[in-house]
Amino acid sequence: MAGSWFAGLPATFADALLTQAEPMSLAAGQRLFARGEAPDGLYGVLRGVIRVTAITASGQEALLAMLEPPQWFGEIAVFDGAPRTHDAWAQEDCELLRIPQATLLAELAERPQHWRDLGLLMTQKLRLTFASVEELALLPPTRRVAGRLLLMAEGYGTWAGRSKRVLQVSQEQLGLMLALSRQTVNQSLRELETRGCIQRNRASIELLDAQRLRCARDGL
Repeated sequence: MAGSWFAGLPATFADALLTQAEPMSLAAGQRLFARGEAPDGLYGVLRGVIRVTAITASGQEALLAMLEPPQWFGEIAVFDGAPRTHDAWAQEDCELLRIPQATLLAELAERPQHWRDLGLLMTQKLRLTFASVEELALLPPTRRVAGRLLLMAEGYGTWAGRSKRVLQVSQEQLGLMLALSRQTVNQSLRELETRGCIQRNRASIELLDAQRLRCARDGL
């Protein structure tokens, strides 16, 4: 497992996680867990994409994140033991690692200094959440779309020193993540394409110039 969080772990904790991890597979469209279910551990994505969503009583979906390798998730419930806060689905065929809740808690009880290391995973995501809320409240659509594309390209901060060039994301999915209509997302993507930042393809978006995309995000 690569990624900035895991790479920064003490060797003893990283080795313990990998030793205790259980491999698992999900087929495309299969649900990993549902909101309200009891926590069952920490997950790491090895292959594929996990879609994290919330569904209203009327059936409307909010798409919160699309998690790719080598992202880890599920840590909130390790801290408070409360039920899952969202649904997690396999967007495509996936390979995961799962560290069972009881096993992880036993490891942390034996070596409590590693609670801080696990906490860094949660604070990393909390910073991104605050930034996303700020963007939602203050930025116009095109800047929000540019910002989200950059976040996804950088693995939501988990890919140290590298970025992804082609994003497997649709206009509809971007709209769900940013609370924008598909038409608005389409207009924003067209504008970014005109500026030479991206190229729209069928069910994917290619980043042509990350620096121009950052300028678009920053309103320059």
